[in-house]
Amino acid sequence: MGFGDLKSPAGLQVLNDYLADKSYIEGYVPSQADVAVFEAVSGPPPADLCHALRWYNHIKSYEKEKASLPGVKKALGKYGPADVEDTTESGAADSKDDDDIDLFGSDDEEESEEAKRLREERLAQYESKKAKKPALVAKSSILLDVKPWDDETDMAKLEECVRSIQADGLVWGSSKLVPVGYGIKKLQIQCVVEDDKVGTDMLEERITAFEDYVQSMDVAAFNKI
Repeated sequence: MGFGDLKSPAGLQVLNDYLADKSYIEGYVPSQADVAVFEAVSGPPPADLCHALRWYNHIKSYEKEKASLPGVKKALGKYGPADVEDTTESGAADSKDDDDIDLFGSDDEEESEEAKRLREERLAQYESKKAKKPALVAKSSILLDVKPWDDETDMAKLEECVRSIQADGLVWGSSKLVPVGYGIKKLQIQCVVEDDKVGTDMLEERITAFEDYVQSMDVAAFNKI
């Protein structure tokens, strides 16, 4: 396990890919795993490595309390993708057998070249496997409040109009009528959208286009999936 050399662009790229669908190195809260990897990174990752930079800035905010974060700090080679070996300075030497190649610097020039070749091969294998994985689709769960004009509005027809809106990346879910006062009820309806294809502005424009039934639309809740 590992991230390659975290002081190199290739190692930071592995870290960025690893964090594409994770908030932390391990688990769902900051821990000593994050501290160990943070301390191995020489500085903020470049802006194009958005996942690694987001994680770096977040963990940096815990700098004064990092000693109190949960967990036990382990060698760098205990974290990261299973098919990439850590080669950052002073990395997971304790996880290697005496007969293994020294990846942390050697007086033997031939051995150092061999270690470099092996590292590049492993990184290439990791990149190849990553390229074959399907891209993650960013989705959001949205709860909409759709308000009618008055208590005489046909709410069944209003909901029918809303659900008639079809788009690639839009799936309608459950709904209910919620009293708002004076005998008026609003339609509260759930939907799941693909972020790159459907936005709240588009939903509002198309829903309020049913002006005979709809007075307004508001976003009651918005959560990333």
